[in-house]
Amino acid sequence: MVTRIILTALVLIGLMFGIKDSRVLRAAGLMGSCTAVQTVADGTQLEACRAGKLEGMPSLVRAGCTDLGLAGDREYWKCPAPVSP
Repeated sequence: MVTRIILTALVLIGLMFGIKDSRVLRAAGLMGSCTAVQTVADGTQLEACRAGKLEGMPSLVRAGCTDLGLAGDREYWKCPAPVSP
C-alpha cells in the first residue's frame, strides 16, 4: 500500500517537472516552437516557427525579429545577430 503511494507520488513529481520544463509539451506539439533554419554570414538568423495545439504561433517581436510571413504551416522570422559579451 505504501509502495503504491510512493510510486504514484514519484510519477506525479516527474510529470510536474516535465511540464514545468515545457520540453515535453513542445515535443508533444502542444506548445509552439521555433528553430533556426539558416544563419547568414553577418550572424542574422532565419527562424521557422510552428503553432502549438494549446497556444498559437510564437511571436519573436520581443527578440527584435522581423516577421517575414507564412509559408505553409510555418511562420518565418528574420532575427538579428546575438550580442556577444
